[in-house]
Amino acid sequence: MNTLTVGPRTLELDKDGYLVDLNAWSAEVANALAKAEDLELTAEHWEILELLRGFYQEFQLSPATRPLIKYTASKLGPEKGNSLHLNRLFKGTPAKLAAKLAGLPRPTNCL
Repeated sequence: MNTLTVGPRTLELDKDGYLVDLNAWSAEVANALAKAEDLELTAEHWEILELLRGFYQEFQLSPATRPLIKYTASKLGPEKGNSLHLNRLFKGTPAKLAAKLAGLPRPTNCL
């Protein structure tokens, strides 16, 4: 099992680098996870991470890319709820990386 050290705490990560204990998430943890991905979180990132955590709280699942785009567009408008914007913020597969940084499980239908 992988671990992440944040301050005095050592947190367990699954084989893909996602938090095992979702309740261990904090802004400090998100920043440490982002650093491991060579990413510095900006206000734009935080807006999506908070949106994702709200989605998870409401639906108890991490959205794949298309539902993430649709949900983001419905909450933040089409200028932010589109694949270009999300890919610019979260390189690769936005739904997977954003979920990881938000302390959520890996989206089930993301390869």
